[in-house]
Amino acid sequence: MRYFLRAAVLFAALWLAACSPTFNWREVRPDTSTLVALLPCKPDQAMRAVSLAGRPVRLDMLSCDAGGATFAIGHMAISDPARAGEMLAQWRAVTLANLRATVSSDEPFLPRGGLALPQSVRVVASGQRADGRAVMVHAAWFAQGTGSGIQLFQAVVYASKVSMEMSDTFFSALRLQ
Repeated sequence: MRYFLRAAVLFAALWLAACSPTFNWREVRPDTSTLVALLPCKPDQAMRAVSLAGRPVRLDMLSCDAGGATFAIGHMAISDPARAGEMLAQWRAVTLANLRATVSSDEPFLPRGGLALPQSVRVVASGQRADGRAVMVHAAWFAQGTGSGIQLFQAVVYASKVSMEMSDTFFSALRLQ
């Protein structure tokens, strides 16, 4: 009888492990930002100083890996609203240049509460990782005005193949508060 009980417990444990979802979507709110997003895994946080449009800025990032894809959200605060479009355009250009990417789709992207800037876009591109492997990129850049200035955002998915279901779930859930 003990043998059957142990076998049943082992079978149940294996069955439950097999049922765990690849994408365990969860709501995240990056610190110091007004963004609410869904990520399919528990994100790591990082911060670094970067230069964008000739100015030093603090870039905060959340990222995680799930289902063979990397999901990342970056944001930075700037004080000059007149530079928001220029800085979004440069952020996009630097990101795509680092991947030696070719853009296949480029369309306006404006989450509710975002600034209607021509540089607020969603892009689908293909490029190369640092190790030379091919990578698909689905990314969006957008901005929001706040009482203390402007917040700039980048949301991106990197994978060898990005499904539209995965991409649409990620981008459609982005909202600004």
